[in-house]
Amino acid sequence: MKPLGKISFTHLIFILLVILCIFPFITAPIALAIGLAFALIFGNPFPKFNSKATGLLLRVSVVGLGFGIEANKALEAGTKGFLFTIVSIVGTLLLGYLVGKWAKIDTKTSHLISCGTAICGGSAIAAVAPVIKANQHQISVALGTVFILNAVALFIFPVIGNYFHLSQTQFGLWAAIAIHDTSSVVGAAGKYGAEALQIATTVKLARALWVIPVVFFSAILFKNKESKIKIPYFILLFFIAMLLNTYIPAIAPVSTIVNAIAKRGVVVVLFLIGSGLSKEALQSVGVKPFFQGIILWAAIATASLITIMETVS
Repeated sequence: MKPLGKISFTHLIFILLVILCIFPFITAPIALAIGLAFALIFGNPFPKFNSKATGLLLRVSVVGLGFGIEANKALEAGTKGFLFTIVSIVGTLLLGYLVGKWAKIDTKTSHLISCGTAICGGSAIAAVAPVIKANQHQISVALGTVFILNAVALFIFPVIGNYFHLSQTQFGLWAAIAIHDTSSVVGAAGKYGAEALQIATTVKLARALWVIPVVFFSAILFKNKESKIKIPYFILLFFIAMLLNTYIPAIAPVSTIVNAIAKRGVVVVLFLIGSGLSKEALQSVGVKPFFQGIILWAAIATASLITIMETVS
């Protein structure tokens, strides 16, 4: 591409697309699709910035979403989702281990895919990878596998939810349990409805805290006594924002604005995630790891959907 001054044409288009995602007519699935298409056609012009900006913006946006959630509803959702969370995490990790052994998949790659599916996608993989001393290829395969399925979920979950006439509560719980990354959980639930968004966000963030015991478990499993655990402190800020929104009515006007900005922030995050996926990352995903990812995702999505439809109104 010919440069335009110090900024190339690719840089300029990328910046314009980021700005475009701020506007409400760009939904979360569309933003992800635009980002992915841009990455496959042009590549990412800001690879280092993209990675850092994605993580930071997601954390800030999640905290902002807390200003749109009432504590009593969050507590109710968390209570409903607690048992689902424990059973689904343990079940997914166990099934992942068995499938990995059966398919003769590299042990560390298999464990990363299982953790990413069980808890919170790329964030879980990033937390567990250094503890089990995974190499870059193993991390790339796991991230690529989880990302592809995560992107598919963002598009098809609202369709499935409408087909089965899921209530806002049912869909929020299902999205939080069965969609990998927090960003796509928020994107899918936000498209389904405001109440679904509140429930999905709360349950997913509570679920994300389980990465801490899973990291400890991984350290023991892979015999790494020098593991360092990163605690996701932004989740605490989310709950503080939620409490402020619930018990300090005077900040209601500010809460509304912050929450609206946070929702657009998540859309931008999904564009950045899509644009951060390289052709190399997609090509690195082998048949067996992807097969494992599909089995785990299908199992957790199907089992949780059936259970929620039968037990939650």
